Amino acid sequence: MRWNHAWRLACVCLGLGAPSAVLALDVEIEGLEGPAADNVTLYLDTIQPSQYREERLRAKVRNQTLEAMRVYGYYEPSVEIRFKGDPIDEAELAITPGPRVKITVLDLSVIGDAEQDKAFDDVLADPGLAVGEPLVHAPYDSLRGKLSSLSLQRGYFDADFPTRRMEVRPWEQSARIYLTLDSGPRYRFGDIVIKGSQIEGDRLRKMLPFASGDPYQAGSLAVYNQRLSQSNWFSSISVRPRLDSASDLALEPPSGRAPSPWWQETELEADAAASASTEAARIDQQALVAAGRLYPDQRHEVPVDVTLVPADRHRFEVGIGYATDVGPRTRLSWKQPWLNSKGHSLNNQLFLSAPEQEFSGEYLIPLDDPLRDSYSINYGFQQVDNEDTQSLEISTETSRRWKFDNGWTQDLFVRTTYEDFTQADEDDQVFLYYPGISWSRTRSRNPIFPTWGDRQRLSLAYSDTAWGSGATFLRATLDTQWIRMIGDDNRFIGRVGMGAMETSEFDKIPPSLRFFAGGDRSVRGYAYESLSPENEDGDLTGGQQLFTAGLEAQRRVTGDWWAAVFVDTGNAFSAWSAPEMKTGVGLGVRWISPVGPIRFDVAHPNDDPDNAYRIHFSIGPEF
Repeated sequence: MRWNHAWRLACVCLGLGAPSAVLALDVEIEGLEGPAADNVTLYLDTIQPSQYREERLRAKVRNQTLEAMRVYGYYEPSVEIRFKGDPIDEAELAITPGPRVKITVLDLSVIGDAEQDKAFDDVLADPGLAVGEPLVHAPYDSLRGKLSSLSLQRGYFDADFPTRRMEVRPWEQSARIYLTLDSGPRYRFGDIVIKGSQIEGDRLRKMLPFASGDPYQAGSLAVYNQRLSQSNWFSSISVRPRLDSASDLALEPPSGRAPSPWWQETELEADAAASASTEAARIDQQALVAAGRLYPDQRHEVPVDVTLVPADRHRFEVGIGYATDVGPRTRLSWKQPWLNSKGHSLNNQLFLSAPEQEFSGEYLIPLDDPLRDSYSINYGFQQVDNEDTQSLEISTETSRRWKFDNGWTQDLFVRTTYEDFTQADEDDQVFLYYPGISWSRTRSRNPIFPTWGDRQRLSLAYSDTAWGSGATFLRATLDTQWIRMIGDDNRFIGRVGMGAMETSEFDKIPPSLRFFAGGDRSVRGYAYESLSPENEDGDLTGGQQLFTAGLEAQRRVTGDWWAAVFVDTGNAFSAWSAPEMKTGVGLGVRWISPVGPIRFDVAHPNDDPDNAYRIHFSIGPEF
């Protein structure tokens, strides 16, 4: 019984819905092509012929057609209309467009304070309109919108268009456009009030990209918002101009959303490619509208309110994964994003796998510019049992870090290491104390699965027995990796790694400073750190030099699935004069999963006849 009622209800619904497919007027156009014809079809698509008598329908179709053609400069077309069907469901339009109106006068200007603002010059330099071109209404409307938005973004809140006129003379096929923006005075940032912060106010003010009295730029508010977010000190951040909150300024919320007390807040568009320092940060449209409704202020100042909510003092994370190099692995982290009012932070991590167990920590001390300058104290304990290496290492490191405008980071460090190790037939305990310096930079678009990116790191370290270190050496490493796309479906990855050590006491050098090659991120086809010079018994001793290189080409198969072909080469060796390179080639599959890219490779080691192939599996991004 219930099934019969359900079936009848479905039939009724289908019956009611069936006529809707023929309610719209089907249109065929002759004599007109391109965007203008598409626009006519768009205008007529909403007409329901059943709602009109034939003569009224004919008038409706004609008027809509003329209106649709006018916005493309056709002001005197001839339109013949023939209906089909009983009742009418189709219209055939024979259109003779006639002459097209062209722009004969284009008078665009900006007056007021914005007359000296280059941002407006850039807009007027490419308005999308030109004398001699056919008149199209959309670029004119777009230009007005750009000038209005730019005025609000750059603090010209009294801006208006005293002249805004388009004169069309169809009999002359001419259009004259006059548009003048009077920007009025430019507002400046007023008082900056910070509320709710657990971090010293002076420290937060040093992160400001603007100061009271500077010309207003909405993008600067978004930049400051982003800087505060990058500090990891806060769980909620609001940076907004102090606007009129009277009821008559309330804006209707978007459909389906409740009103928010933060409707005036500026937002930085989440483009990975968008730079934190750009002045072109896009601003939420509601904030722009609200910004234009400031209380009148003879000083032309905009106060700024910064409202903050502290982040949780303790964060715990657990990660579980697998890689061919180390097998199952677990990472536990305990992060304290702020410890005191100066913004000091502490991060501790525990990494567990079969060949390696490591505990490490970093105490970060931000300086005057917290995002760029800092001191860090690092400490760690590591135990390794892999191939012919057994090692127990305890280390500390103090470093001074600078981050530059070009994206590079410089670290000047002093490291202390105690290592009790066995490498092949060598057993020793060594205490090392050495300074060093490193430079690094990572850039990427879409960090999970970069479509473009590169990473470089250069590091130099020197140890000497003259100051009590257990060995004298000079060690240098260089790593670089590049990702580029050709089209949307072809991705290429290239990488080079180099290392060199100069020492006359190699037997005193612990395994953590010697060089080994092989593995998922080195030379595929060979086991993890299985490539290095060997002693007479065939045990690995580690090398003084290292060179690895790889090239991989990927092709999208479908959706988030990619196929890969690659070649890797390299080795660790004792001298540059006689390097013995090992090469692996293979095929792979890449899947951009919800938890990150998953890589599965089958590699053939060309220089290992005992092994036909080796499987490599790993999870995580390349950078």
